[in-house]
Amino acid sequence: MGRKFARSVEDFTCYNCGFEVKGNGYTDHCPKCLYGLHVDIKPGDRECECRGKMKPVSAISDRHGTFTISYVCLKCGMKKRVKASPEDSPEALRVLSSRN
Repeated sequence: MGRKFARSVEDFTCYNCGFEVKGNGYTDHCPKCLYGLHVDIKPGDRECECRGKMKPVSAISDRHGTFTISYVCLKCGMKKRVKASPEDSPEALRVLSSRN
């Protein structure tokens, strides 16, 4: 049986734009440029050895205005989707959603 998500507050420097990110325990990408890092197999486990940049490729808004961001790992090609954070740049989300 799998381990439950363990919240861990981690601050980090964005590998893409250099922004100093203040983590909240659920932060998995930069709120400025939306890039992430491929570090998890399961959310929060930090057990993935890939460590490739996760490029945001699209964002879709639901009827309530909540965005879901789609990513692709630039190193291994893995794809995933995550919910946008309230701290995410509205402009970055708009630009990304206009690519759909």
